[in-house]
Amino acid sequence: MAGCTGAEPGRGDYLYDTVARMVGEYRGKDGPYAMLRPVGGGREWQADPAWVRPATRDERITAGVRAVNERASAAYGLTRPPVPVPHCVECGELDAARTAARARFDWSAETDANVLLRRHQAEVHP
Repeated sequence: MAGCTGAEPGRGDYLYDTVARMVGEYRGKDGPYAMLRPVGGGREWQADPAWVRPATRDERITAGVRAVNERASAAYGLTRPPVPVPHCVECGELDAARTAARARFDWSAETDANVLLRRHQAEVHP
């Protein structure tokens, strides 16, 4: 595998697939391919060993944090952004703020708008 020191990775080692641009947990081989599973679980994928390398510390941490956040979001029903209630002025303003934040790639402001929109909907539109 690219970047490996000649030794076969062990089951559970974290590898970075440069084609998929994802960190995966090494599960074994399937023919010529390395089988990787997303950190935190999910559907395995086949990766060409020539394009796989050991994941860096930062890549492992990022993948782990992403998995925890996805699990928490699913547990609280936050997997989809809130939909504004039609004809509600405040919902429309928060949606416009979210759209503007998304357009300037300001993920923090987009998240803030989603939180405020959820809070507004819980209080005003139960």
